[in-house]
Amino acid sequence: MSELPPLNSDTIWDILNDQIDDLTVNRLVWHFLGYRYEEMTQAWNTDAVDTLWREEYPEPPDFIASRPATVKLTRSIPKENKQLLKEKLGFSGYKVGELVPRLTRRATMANWLLSYLESQP
Repeated sequence: MSELPPLNSDTIWDILNDQIDDLTVNRLVWHFLGYRYEEMTQAWNTDAVDTLWREEYPEPPDFIASRPATVKLTRSIPKENKQLLKEKLGFSGYKVGELVPRLTRRATMANWLLSYLESQP
């Protein structure tokens, strides 16, 4: 797998502004959930994935295509971090005409990543 962009506010903005492709956004979330693809075995290693994710998703889900996976991701964001995009980045959301599942799921992924970033020492 190719190199991932760094997890920082610029990357979060690039996700929100649709400047990073969907696969890379998925790969970022997969990485920070603990999924690792092993080239040698051509399989996913889930040793570092939380049991709640590993049991339901033995292979990382496509968050753009899967509403249930995105709902699970949303629910895994601590309550105090639900508004981080607005509070930390000043993101006011998408306009009514832009409210399509793909973009709203990317915003959820961006918020989850920002929450993860905020939780790191």
